[in-house]
Amino acid sequence: MSILSAVIILISMGLIFGAILGYSAVKFKVEGNPLVEQIDALLPQTQCGQCDYPGCKPYAEAIAAGEAPINKCVPGGEDTMEDIADLLGVDPEPLEPGKEASPEPTVVIIREADCIGCTKCIQACPVDAILGAAKQMHTIIAQNCTGCDLCIPVCPTDCIDIIPAKTGIAAWHHEKPSEQFYTQSQIIPVQWVQ
Repeated sequence: MSILSAVIILISMGLIFGAILGYSAVKFKVEGNPLVEQIDALLPQTQCGQCDYPGCKPYAEAIAAGEAPINKCVPGGEDTMEDIADLLGVDPEPLEPGKEASPEPTVVIIREADCIGCTKCIQACPVDAILGAAKQMHTIIAQNCTGCDLCIPVCPTDCIDIIPAKTGIAAWHHEKPSEQFYTQSQIIPVQWVQ
């Protein structure tokens, strides 16, 4: 009788502890790899593809898996590479030859008079910073442009130029509307409907 009761107690304990472990596995489940999220947070989020991956998240996944070196991010440059090296506890590596970052941030502009509306630049832009339609002129939304320059080689008319990006607090300043904007003639009186 005592052996049977011991077996029942052990089976009961196994079921209870199994239920607790199963609940804990569901309740405290970690979504994804936290290392991937940390590496992705260090990358500049330009989604430019210059690292030979389609975006920053796939590149972060490849770094975390040990499939990619930490020195391929052109927009992030040396600073991002050193931050990733510190996070992973590895030695910093020099940037790949030909992948050195430009000394200052840039954006692109389209000479709209030369644009033929082919939409090739829109398709090449990883951050949707180009506005336009087929057979219509295109323009760049400067605030969204990351300066990845992927639109330049696909343009058949070479109407895209690189310019330095406006940085600093002076770039935030917007002119006030002129005084004539607020003239009486432009104010429409409200009429109440009864």
